[in-house]
Parts: sequence; structure tokens; C-alpha cells
Amino acid sequence: MAIEIIINATREETRVALLENGVITELHIDRKKERGVAGNIYKGRVLKILPGMQAAFVDIGLEKAAFLYVTEVSANIEEYAKMMEEETGETRIEFENEAPKPKKSAPVAIEDLLQEGQEIMVQVVKEPIGTKGARVTTYITLPGRYLVYMPTIEHIGISRRIEEESERKRLREILYKLKRPGSGYIIRTASEGVSEEEFNEDIGFLELLWQSIQTKRDKAAAPNLLYTDLDIIFRTVRDLFTPKVDKLVVDSREEYQKIKEFADSYLPKLSPRVEFYDKDEPIFDAYEVEMEISRALGKKIWLKSGGYIVIDHTEALTAIDVNTGRYVGKRNPEETILKTNLEAVKEVAYQLRLRNIGGIIIIDFIDMLKEKNRKKVFNALSEALATDKARTNILQISELGLVEMSRKRVRENLQRTLCEPCPYCEGRSHIKSPTTVCYEIFREIRRTASSSKNNKIMVNVNPTVANLLYDEERQGIDELENRYKKKIAIKEDPNLHQEQYDIVYI
Repeated sequence: MAIEIIINATREETRVALLENGVITELHIDRKKERGVAGNIYKGRVLKILPGMQAAFVDIGLEKAAFLYVTEVSANIEEYAKMMEEETGETRIEFENEAPKPKKSAPVAIEDLLQEGQEIMVQVVKEPIGTKGARVTTYITLPGRYLVYMPTIEHIGISRRIEEESERKRLREILYKLKRPGSGYIIRTASEGVSEEEFNEDIGFLELLWQSIQTKRDKAAAPNLLYTDLDIIFRTVRDLFTPKVDKLVVDSREEYQKIKEFADSYLPKLSPRVEFYDKDEPIFDAYEVEMEISRALGKKIWLKSGGYIVIDHTEALTAIDVNTGRYVGKRNPEETILKTNLEAVKEVAYQLRLRNIGGIIIIDFIDMLKEKNRKKVFNALSEALATDKARTNILQISELGLVEMSRKRVRENLQRTLCEPCPYCEGRSHIKSPTTVCYEIFREIRRTASSSKNNKIMVNVNPTVANLLYDEERQGIDELENRYKKKIAIKEDPNLHQEQYDIVYI
């Protein structure tokens, strides 16, 4: 599989696209004035303890207080592994059992661990999303090229993406030899084939970084930023630029030089794969990424067969509806439905990853009569989501053809990143029709006209509504004039929303 990383870097924003066989599978956007905070480390102050939710609000200096769960103050290793998967992007981390598991004890209450006003060091694991503040943890992780340093957890973890057992054994032995008591490491996928010397360099850098963070923590007053994660370009080079990537192309000369210098020093084997794009055509146009971004913002996505899927976002969940559309098949309706559903599965998995859709997701497949066909679609969906870095949980297809699933959400989806609710419809995705507004005006005049002594009514409306009142609904105006013996004048105001109107008695 051909894998390419395409970087479009400008003064105002940086966009990174990951292409697999020419198809964009991931898109990351970093705007300088809206830079994310995930990975940042803060010295914060506990604002409020919430015993009923076993959580706390922590002031870290952002607009909204951060949210800290009790499990991120006191967690067992299984919970910690799940948390590390979210933080590092390394899916399916396996931690070594270095000691017998202790017997299960009663869970510790958050009020026994923290006090209001207490100063603590936390790291952001989830960006603020919508109305929610950032989610934080007291377990600090510092990602390096080959390792993730865990200064407060004495465990060795290893990515299950490293499949060869002999290589896993070699890496574990090196880490047990190099690690210091009281700390731990996660061996990243990029560590495959790495030497002891390269590991030692990574460890030395990460330990020096941790020492500098501790020094700053001791001197700083809360709330205060102690450490900022790398910008999106160097995170991309650190996390995505692996030997499996065929090339990394960037359209900024300045960023190209920085990446090249970094690669020459730390990734000499990959350095020749870094390319500078200097053609007149914009880089995202040349690689057809811009077109895919526009497509990813639409509600309806057409399938090759003629079917389509519709993606709707709500406050609580995302609903995806599958339809046959123009595809009518040949003979057997069940085969037509199965083919459409199987084609939709690939597109759904692709769109979830591209749009970074998280939370609860309901997929409404076309109803299938045969149980074996439902199993085929479910298995195809599970297989399509297997390569997704975000953790997913899928339930079997119900008799109604619905699939309930969840996908881990760690940052805003593409729609929230690039768009905002329509001020015209206020996020409803629809507005009242001009006819509806006309009839509302008629009702308002009937409600108030008889109590007014003035003999003229001025109605200020949007031009679309005004045209309707002049034409098709003119009879309604005439009837009101005759009934209340008042002259009604219609005035167009292009500054008014289609649903807005102003009735003035003169």
C-alpha cells in the first residue's frame, strides 16, 4: 500500500493529509489562532470536587475549567492502558505483568485524593469540545520518537502492532536494561528494528525534558502552562513518518528545511523521502485533497453503484442513513440491498475516520431479510474499522437494520473545526417557509389590530416574504384591511432574517 503525507503550510494554518493508495484517510488542521491544547502540561488548581460524579474541576488557565475523573488520579493498569491509547495514538497497547496483580480493593473516592484549592500537575488528554472543557489526567506522558515516557508509572508497555514475538522480546529486554526505577515506557510501533543506542538517546532526551518540566512546576504559580506539545508538523514527523511512508511532501520552503534537518539528524534512512513541492498548482489541489474536504462537509455522499449515505450530526449522536438511491439492481431485491449495504460499509468507515466523528453513532442500513446477510454486513464493518486508530465498539445489527457503535472522540470533528452553526437557521438545518411567516403576520395583526387606535399598519419583512404578500397572499391583506378599517403597507427590509418581521402601528 502506497502511503504519502501531504503538508500544506501557510502563515495562518497548517493542514496535514495522510493518503493511502491516493485516498485521503486522515486530515489534521492546526490554525495558529486556535491552536489545540492536547498534550500540554499545566500546573492547575482544584476548583471544585464533585463526589456524585467522582470528578473534579481544575483551573488550568483556559476559558473553561478542565475535567478530571477519579480514574485519572487513581487508576489500575488496565484503565491506564486504555488512557494511553487515547493519549499517544498507539492502539492496542499491551502492558507487561511485572508483579502479581493485587487483590481488588474498594475504589478510592475523589474527595479522599483531592481538596479544593490544591495545586496539581495535569496533562490534557482531550481537547475542549463544544461546551465541554478539556479533559485532563495526573498521569504524565512525554512522547518521543520511539518511546512514550511515563515518569510516574513503573510499567513497560508495547504496541501490539509489533507482531513478531522475537522482536517484541528484544525490545522488552533493551527497555528493562535501560529504564530507571519508578518510571516506565511504552514501546511505540516506530521502534521496530531500533538499536539500543537509539533507545538510549530517546530516553536521555525525555528524562531531561521531564526534569525541566519539574523545575518549572516548582517555580510557577497555578494556573500555569509548563509544557507545550510539538506543533502539528513535528508531531506528524514524530508519529506518522515511519518506514512504511513512501514520501512526505511539504509546500513551504521553511518547513521543508526544518523537517529535512530533523530527518538528517534522527531519521537518516527516511530523509531522502522528504520532498519540497514548488509547483504553481496548490498542493492540496494537485493531490485532490481539497475536493475530498469539500465532499466531507456535505450531508449526502454518493456511492459508485448509485446508492448514497446521509450523515446527520446531533448534540448527542451521529446518525448515518444508507439508501439505494438510483441503484435498482437486476433481479433479486435482497442482493441489491446487500450490495448497497456492503458498499456503504466501506464509505462509512472511511468517512468516520476522515471526518473524525466520535461519540455514539447509529447506522441505519437498508433492512435485510436474511440473517446471513446481516452477518456479512456486520463482519465487513468490523473489518473496515480494524485499521482505525480510534477505539471503536460495535453492537450486532438489530432486526430493524440498525447498528449502534461508539468511536473514541479526542478532538473536534471536521465539521466543527471548519464550520459553525448557521446564524440564519440557528443550527436547525431548516427555516420557516415564506408562506408560514405570512400566516404568522396575519395572526399577529388579528391579535393586535382591534386594540390599536392608529389607522395604518406598517409591516417590515424580508424581500422574499414581501413578494409573497404582494402577490399570492394579497387577498389576505385585503381582507384584514376591510375587517379592521386600517391601511396595511408592506415594506421590504433585506437586513431582516426570512423569519423576522416587524409590525408598527402608525
